[in-house]
Amino acid sequence: MKPLSTCYSFSKMALPLKGIRVVEFAGLAPGPFAGLILADFGAEVIRVDRVNGNSTDLLTRGKRSIALDLKSAEGKEIIFRLVQQADILIDPFRPGVLEKLGFGPEVLCVKNSSLIYARLTGYGQTGSLSKEAGHDINYLAIAGALSVLGRSGEKPMFPINYLADFAGGSLICVVGIMLALYERERSGLGQVIDAAMVGGVRYLSTFLSGLISNGAHSSNRGNNMLDGGAPFYEVYETSDGKYMAVGAIEAQFYHELIIGLELEPNSLPDQYDTSSWPKTRQIFQQRFLQKSQDEWTQIFTNRDACVTPVLPFEHSMDPPPAPILSRTPGKMQPQAQHTFLPPGKHTTQILNEIGYNQAEITKLEQDQVVQAEKQTHKL
Repeated sequence: MKPLSTCYSFSKMALPLKGIRVVEFAGLAPGPFAGLILADFGAEVIRVDRVNGNSTDLLTRGKRSIALDLKSAEGKEIIFRLVQQADILIDPFRPGVLEKLGFGPEVLCVKNSSLIYARLTGYGQTGSLSKEAGHDINYLAIAGALSVLGRSGEKPMFPINYLADFAGGSLICVVGIMLALYERERSGLGQVIDAAMVGGVRYLSTFLSGLISNGAHSSNRGNNMLDGGAPFYEVYETSDGKYMAVGAIEAQFYHELIIGLELEPNSLPDQYDTSSWPKTRQIFQQRFLQKSQDEWTQIFTNRDACVTPVLPFEHSMDPPPAPILSRTPGKMQPQAQHTFLPPGKHTTQILNEIGYNQAEITKLEQDQVVQAEKQTHKL
């Protein structure tokens, strides 16, 4: 066994996905985020845009763009050449869209038997809803997850579009890609990945499903330990209109919470006496309203109570890649954060790389089969 120190020795080693080539058809948030993850860890990602198309995609760091007329014979040939040199293809469309263009897996996987063809949809490739339109909120609803989110007595509430688009969609899709890459090392063959956001959200619900099956979580939304029912897993307002997050589930953390709030433990009901949770919540809220967020943060710093300030969202921050690998961590590309990648910005460069000479490229541009960079709008 190698010494532990070698697991943490940094060197000039290539990023984990160095040498992996990805063709990403331009789409909305889930597909582009999957491509961004691959790019952050070293993959070469080429986004395929349409000629004269616009893109509002901000998940562009580390990527290049080629703009094509996908319906033309010449445009199709360019896709075929790209795919023949690619390891991964990301399909963000509803089932049948790429098939109509002649780029379905039955075509592209024949041209490149080692291709990993990742299909990221809302409802999957088959079934009555497969070709229906939808967004994060719809996928949460169909998966059953939306019904358990929200306060007691209030309508279900969705967590922006984190859960279906990015967790059940992008991340589950990337897991599938990584599994297929690993298996390809043994078989030499690619495969088609059906990453449906509804299925991804259901898979993320495995733990909750287990709790419900064992009677540890009821379908009565907002009355359980982890959904806003428990006073020790709650958000409380402070005197300055800010908030503190409390996650003192275990007895030792709950004890530290009580001490930090300067309450007498014997004056409170038992922690898990659910009938007393509303009363305990009121006591906690009254106490938190007596000090500012900074004061409470100072009180609970270095105290194992699982109490933290609710910090504002840093919209100007470009979040770094996660997780952090000890020897080959992901790397953010030197690119302006949250910027558009103009469709066709790298068209000429990419065409050169797959064998087109300048005369051929000029002809393709004249025939409007391809498009070089053009200015795009700003938000």
